[in-house]
Amino acid sequence: MNGPQRILIYTGDGKGKTSAALGTALRACGNGIKVLILQFIKADDRTGELAAVRHLTGIDMIQGGLGFVPPQSNPKFAEHRDAAQATLRKAREVLKSDKYDMIILDEACVAVSLGLIQEDDLVAAIAEARPELYLIMTGRNATPRLISLADTVTEMLPIKHAMSQGRKAQKGIEY
Repeated sequence: MNGPQRILIYTGDGKGKTSAALGTALRACGNGIKVLILQFIKADDRTGELAAVRHLTGIDMIQGGLGFVPPQSNPKFAEHRDAAQATLRKAREVLKSDKYDMIILDEACVAVSLGLIQEDDLVAAIAEARPELYLIMTGRNATPRLISLADTVTEMLPIKHAMSQGRKAQKGIEY
């Protein structure tokens, strides 16, 4: 398969997948690497990462999602699927362009596992990517096929999390 020179995946049930990708984006930005973060699920324009990126030259972020995804049986699911598929179309476009050196497909793995986008379509987009590109994908439930395409895969495991003990999500930590 052709595609990016480097593919990384941050997956698992633990906290920190997007945070790890954002840390890599920050490192890349500091080294003059132009970064685009495409978010497949998130839709909150008040998140700390979006506010921070607005102050940085060299990192762009697009939120393509509609927020928490309802079950497939919910009539609203189709809207979430349409939004994720539009985000994948945008990803396919930028993966081929030379506008960015690193693309982060935030929550792409979970978008596949929830049935919002087809794994075959994501794999095809990756195969068409510029060979100089760095690609990072995040999200729970990375499929064996996506894992096989990656050079580096990190699984976040929950050892202990305050939210599972009843604490609410905190600004600056969870969002």
